Amino acid sequence: MNKIRQKPMLVVFLFAVIVITPLVYSHCQIPCGIYDDPARLAAIAENTTTVEKAMKLIEELSADPKKNMNQIVRWVNVKEQHADDTAHIISYYFMAQRIKPVNKSDSAGYEKYVKQLTLLHEMLVYSMKTKQTTDFANVEKLRSLLAEFRSEYLGEHSHSH
Repeated sequence: MNKIRQKPMLVVFLFAVIVITPLVYSHCQIPCGIYDDPARLAAIAENTTTVEKAMKLIEELSADPKKNMNQIVRWVNVKEQHADDTAHIISYYFMAQRIKPVNKSDSAGYEKYVKQLTLLHEMLVYSMKTKQTTDFANVEKLRSLLAEFRSEYLGEHSHSH
């Protein structure tokens, strides 16, 4: 009799885990006020380095694709995962939470707002391009945009929460 009761409870538990897990993961959309901007920028830099490493290995392994197909596929997946993580940080952390709209009447503030959004959008585009190719120029462009955004953004938000 106990085993009959355990099955529905297990199903309910698994259903709850499946439903609740995405909500817990997405806690960044809740305005908790806990922000670590430099850590997010470091994560983007780390993702970019991983994408670059994946590109190098894809090119090396492609010299003998028949022998290395499984490793090539793995490195393509790693490259795409890290490019997606970069896009996620840009979109859901910086664009959705940290960069606040500024009234156009505040011309200096509005200019900075537009500059930051433009840099973030360009970073999104180059993150996408790193998924599409193994062109190292896209990695370098992403790095230079990150450096420019870091300078533009942290000049004002150095350690404020």
